[in-house]
Amino acid sequence: MLSDRILTVPNVLSFARLLGVPVFLWLLLGPQWDVAAIAVLMVAGITDYLDGALARRLGQTSKLGVLLDPLADRLYIISTLVAFVLRDVIPLWLAVLILGRDLILALCLPVLRHYGYPPLQVHYLGKAATFNLLYAFPLLLLADGDGPVAAVAEPLAYAFTAWGVGLYLWSGALYLHQVGQLVAAARQEQRSG
Repeated sequence: MLSDRILTVPNVLSFARLLGVPVFLWLLLGPQWDVAAIAVLMVAGITDYLDGALARRLGQTSKLGVLLDPLADRLYIISTLVAFVLRDVIPLWLAVLILGRDLILALCLPVLRHYGYPPLQVHYLGKAATFNLLYAFPLLLLADGDGPVAAVAEPLAYAFTAWGVGLYLWSGALYLHQVGQLVAAARQEQRSG
């Protein structure tokens, strides 16, 4: 059961993660302090894991937390993609592919609301996709340089990117399938009611 509480340990972690988004973006696009940006991204990844684990362990799952967690994930992904395209770390088509998936799923929210359903719960595949992308991003940044670190980071960066994008698209397809099933069930209920 989700509570209405706002001030919980997991929510504070999610808020802190949200506050890191503009800092992260500024570090990437302003002074281009990539190591500091990677550190912010790593802290974001750790707090992403901790907020969910603590919510379950402390019994502090909340309606706000259910909204904040994916919001923070999306904002990190969007800001990273924008910065990476602007810095020529990734091609534009890759960013469009990832952001297109999010846009399509965002368009499903009013449809769900119309039929009386809340937003879909984040499932494991979506979390795994985000996990892979959050590992891919710092590796892509490291691979963008020269030297031995870039040489080691490059194959790992491409692997995590491929896995992350593949899982991201797969989870998007599963979300769309769920929406289709819910809409079909609601329509069937309306016809028989």
